[in-house]
Amino acid sequence: MTNELSTPEQWLEKYGDILYRYGLSRVRDPGVAEELVQETLLAALNAKNSYAGRSTEQTWLIGILKHKILDYFRKRSKDKSQVVADYEADIGQDDYFDRHGNWQENDAAWLKPDQSFEHEQFLSVLHECMGGLSPRMAQLFILSELDGIKSEEICKLMSISTLNNYWVMMSRTRMQLRNCLKKNWLDQ
Repeated sequence: MTNELSTPEQWLEKYGDILYRYGLSRVRDPGVAEELVQETLLAALNAKNSYAGRSTEQTWLIGILKHKILDYFRKRSKDKSQVVADYEADIGQDDYFDRHGNWQENDAAWLKPDQSFEHEQFLSVLHECMGGLSPRMAQLFILSELDGIKSEEICKLMSISTLNNYWVMMSRTRMQLRNCLKKNWLDQ
């Protein structure tokens, strides 16, 4: 079964909100998200004759948007004025681990993360916690955890010099998010 494209004039009305929300959740800047949606629709218009119909129109457009987002991150990582301190937050890691490196606490809520995602309040708190990350750390988390991009590709996209640096940054990002979620979600 092949899917048919609607007319390009209909794309913004049919998929504009979905594309915008997807882009905004990745780049966290409304202006940039709008620009990426425009670039996506323009690229789709230019590529409409090569649409093979193997996916739905929405999936095809989101795929184009994903590539535009990756291009945005590539360009941004090359812009030296966008570089921020990667290790700016002291998150008190010693408070969470025992002397053997094991978690000191075992919150039951952490054991069922899929159920937490069902709660709109949790998503709101997660969004707030993501807002507390530096832009670079938030991008790193989004690319890795939400988009599922491999660590080697993220290093190239974000100009991270070594995989070791990547894992240190991811560890600190996850720890900062965990600390924020514990304080604003679990302890409530």
